[in-house]
Amino acid sequence: MCGIVGYIGTKKAYPILIKGLKRLEYRGYDSAGVAMISDCGELNVYKTKGKVDNLTDYCSDKDVTGCVGIAHTRWATHGEPSARNAHPHYSRSQNLAIIHNGIIENYADIKMQLQTKGVEFKSDTDTEVLVQFVEYIMVKKNLPLLEAVQVALHQVIGAYAIAIVDKREPRQIIAARKQSPLVVGIGQDEFFLGSDASPIIDYTDKVVYLDDGNIAVIRLGEELKVLSILGKEQQLKVSTVDLNLGQIEKGGYEHFMLKEIFEQPECLKNCMRGRINVEGNHVTLSAIIDHRRQLLGAKRIVIVACGTSWHAGLIAGQLFESLCHIPCEVEYASEFRYRNPVVTKDDVVIAISQSGETADTLAAIQLAKQKGAFIYGICNAIGSSIPRATDTGTYIHVGPEIGVASTKAFTGQLTVLTMLALCLASERKTISEELYRQMVRELTLIPAKMEQALKTNEQIALLAPIFTYARNCLYLGRGYNYPLALEGALKLKEISYIHAEGYPAAEMKHGPIALIDSEMPVFVIATRDRLYEKVISNIQEVRARGGRITAIVTEGDTQIQRFADHIITLPDTLECFQPLIASIPLQLLAYHIAVCKGKDVDRPRNLAKSVTVE
Repeated sequence: MCGIVGYIGTKKAYPILIKGLKRLEYRGYDSAGVAMISDCGELNVYKTKGKVDNLTDYCSDKDVTGCVGIAHTRWATHGEPSARNAHPHYSRSQNLAIIHNGIIENYADIKMQLQTKGVEFKSDTDTEVLVQFVEYIMVKKNLPLLEAVQVALHQVIGAYAIAIVDKREPRQIIAARKQSPLVVGIGQDEFFLGSDASPIIDYTDKVVYLDDGNIAVIRLGEELKVLSILGKEQQLKVSTVDLNLGQIEKGGYEHFMLKEIFEQPECLKNCMRGRINVEGNHVTLSAIIDHRRQLLGAKRIVIVACGTSWHAGLIAGQLFESLCHIPCEVEYASEFRYRNPVVTKDDVVIAISQSGETADTLAAIQLAKQKGAFIYGICNAIGSSIPRATDTGTYIHVGPEIGVASTKAFTGQLTVLTMLALCLASERKTISEELYRQMVRELTLIPAKMEQALKTNEQIALLAPIFTYARNCLYLGRGYNYPLALEGALKLKEISYIHAEGYPAAEMKHGPIALIDSEMPVFVIATRDRLYEKVISNIQEVRARGGRITAIVTEGDTQIQRFADHIITLPDTLECFQPLIASIPLQLLAYHIAVCKGKDVDRPRNLAKSVTVE
């Protein structure tokens, strides 16, 4: 969601802040702004609707001096996207400025109370309410900024990552977090703030990840101090960020999304490295070694996730039941957290999130923990909130994913879930040794088969213009490929803005078949598996009604080409691994269709990479 950057040191703040905002553009945003304490002691706030480039144009003739500042990219929650609602926000006196990621749920009550005291508001945001509230407390109780922030946060309900500057204290930034990520970078006589490590990595690899309920007191010339809201000093844990600049640059590709699609073979090798032995016939996960009793004794697995991660969970759910003989339920985290689910101490809850900050998934974890379940996290972002909230887990190690539409995180999550299912099945003796070794060996071959799948890129780029006219598309699959149909439809919706639906192919005749005509492209995942003949029947049903069929098939297929308008051929693999390979052409289709339509592929409208609000 929103992006936060901050700097205090001896260098000019403005270039660092702007560069940091550009590093955070992948998170999704609709406006941007900066607040800096200038060389002459003024607190200058500049903000615009639109991209960071709009902000730099606006600031071209402004005073951008000063060595302390905070900056922000906003994803609208309260109030429409506009310069008026963009961050930073001034306090009434313009002595304070704040940036904020998250939602203050009781902002309306606080705002009403402040209005009765004569405070006027210039925006529609919950964030301005917070800075006005902090200043009101400072004045009313004659408190310094730090103590006023502590008092205010005691009365705030909701999620936040905030940074506040006071022009009367130009050598200080106060920052705090609750259920929204915030990182402090430690340099030589300077400090940095970020929503994640990407805006910091240019300058330092030493960071402190703030925990929930913590306040960072960042003062030039002093050691970083972290306090609880109650004022108790916390022990600092300085981490080293394992991230290089090459990972967050495009590397010659036109878009991050295309780069990340092509990175997948290497990413999956990294994901498996150290977990599958050199001989390629055995999986070892430290989580199962360390928590053997809880994981092997599970009576049920519940997977909670959102969006693309939920699709990975749907595929994994079939694996857990088939290989491990453990009942598995796959839930949207946003629904799970509100429906009073039956969860017991015999359950293992697997939480999946690329960013590790997804608000609904974090809330689902907390609910499951309260009910006594054992929590297993699967994330990409090291040091994020979900790994810290879970009992154990596994990182997917696919590197930073910048494109908003997830690609390599999906296949990374699915690879980790597959290794977990294989490991559990082997330990529980619910899989034969022969099948176990066969599956592990085949999993190690998936990166090479992905390389072959990527060779369809040129064919798909030529096909893509055909589909730019479409207003609706249908994606069909069965078995392990049904969730992949959902994922393919989601990718197309996200970046091309074409309405698309994913369906189990057999369910098509129970409603969606009424929509099929010559104007409705239908994408069918028809790789060779136990349901292959039935999928052919479903394809014929579409064909009989004039549907335009693009089929993803296994190499050597000669039957489906008689019924399909276009064929995309993939290497053969085990049925349960087909989604790993078949995801490649679906990602490429969405990408090239969106490019043909002239869309902003990496930053689709209204979407955010890290969804830290409900």
